[in-house]
Amino acid sequence: MVWDEWEQHKAEAAAVRSSQMQLNQVAPDSGGGSAAGEASADLKSDKKAWVKAGEGVTGLKVGIGKALTKLGDGQAGLDDTAGCRSAAAQKEIYGSWKKYIDDVSSRCDALGSLLERSGHDLSKPDQAVMAELNRLKAQYQDTDAVGGYPKAK
Repeated sequence: MVWDEWEQHKAEAAAVRSSQMQLNQVAPDSGGGSAAGEASADLKSDKKAWVKAGEGVTGLKVGIGKALTKLGDGQAGLDDTAGCRSAAAQKEIYGSWKKYIDDVSSRCDALGSLLERSGHDLSKPDQAVMAELNRLKAQYQDTDAVGGYPKAK
């Protein structure tokens, strides 16, 4: 009895799912659609919106630069770390964070430029835009976590 009820629920769920719209797939061409990868005549894009988004992401570099300056100012006077393990650890962490923040700044610049160009690029096939995003993702791959793990002696 319970098994029959379970099968009925599964069948109902499958029927509901099959009638839902899927945004990640294109319906088979019914004769009037555009070819795969081509822009649709119905698709509208506002270049100003893309430019504004790109400028916003690029603008993050200002705040990142200020944070990097404050981080550097906090290291003032930390020259010789011999004999002070916490100072040596701080210096090591500073180096890793400086590199990370520099990379974030570069990523904001690259992504901002990509967004600004996207208004023009939307006329390109999806595969071309995706290839550019994948190159950006590969170039700015996140770094492994630093700290919290004892060093091998």
